[in-house]
Amino acid sequence: MSSKQYEAVAPRTVAFLGLGVMGRPMAAHLARAGHRVTVYNRTAAKAETWVAQHGGRHAPTPAMAAHGADLVFACVGNDDDLRSVVLGQDLGGGARGAEGAFAGMAPGAVFVDHTTASAAVARELHEAAGERGLAFVDAPVSGGEAGAVNGALTIMCGGEDAAFETMKPVAGAYARAVTLVGGPGAGQLAKMVNQTCIAGLVQGLAEGIAFGEAAGLDVKLVLEVIGKGAAQSWQMDNRGPTMIDDRFDFGFAVDWMRKDLALVLDEARRNGARVPVTALVDQFYADVQRMGGGRWDSSSLIRRLRG
Repeated sequence: MSSKQYEAVAPRTVAFLGLGVMGRPMAAHLARAGHRVTVYNRTAAKAETWVAQHGGRHAPTPAMAAHGADLVFACVGNDDDLRSVVLGQDLGGGARGAEGAFAGMAPGAVFVDHTTASAAVARELHEAAGERGLAFVDAPVSGGEAGAVNGALTIMCGGEDAAFETMKPVAGAYARAVTLVGGPGAGQLAKMVNQTCIAGLVQGLAEGIAFGEAAGLDVKLVLEVIGKGAAQSWQMDNRGPTMIDDRFDFGFAVDWMRKDLALVLDEARRNGARVPVTALVDQFYADVQRMGGGRWDSSSLIRRLRG
């Protein structure tokens, strides 16, 4: 259990949509911080289990979860999942949109999306929110499952100042940094920069470790040494030792990384950015998937180099 210390924030009525690997602990931090939490999950049993552990209540639709909430948070899988919980598409039952979160929110309420999704869907839903008198903040996170559990996520946000200032202290329950980086869609674009940087770092680390092994070095010792110099990174400190030990049954899955890199490559085609290394590493991850490693941690790139 996290030892997170919560800043004093006036209790708010909130909803959390999506209780997956990330959403479950994030919603738990909101409850521990004293907020009144209603949760929704596509698989209702997960929502029932969460309530049994953390209190609050669960609702059968996003609209019912969002009813009366000051802020509605979501962390789901992709653009289509996000449209589903926000607009009610593909949820089944009732008129189109009647079960989506926007249908249950009162004017002035703020929707905060923690999904790693496209900048295009963030702008689309920001516009749709404005038409309903709502606010929308795209707020993807970095830090992985450990960051969510420990309440130490980094959140990069896109949207309007007023909505950001409303969500920031509440999201602080599970974050160490919450920053507005620009207008609608900017949070998602910043997350793409994050994933681009990580992909290159992990491939470089994999090649360095594989090279050291082939050269007959004590690679753990080598990483200790170079980790005190310019080569140091979070990936080296946290994934270098597990890469050496060939352990990948944890962390941020290869399947998820490929989803994120597809967003980067799609956006690069639109904005003209040149990302040749990212495109190459994406294909290396495809190799790992073909090896059966779709659910391995993204540091498993080194498996390609070991044969």
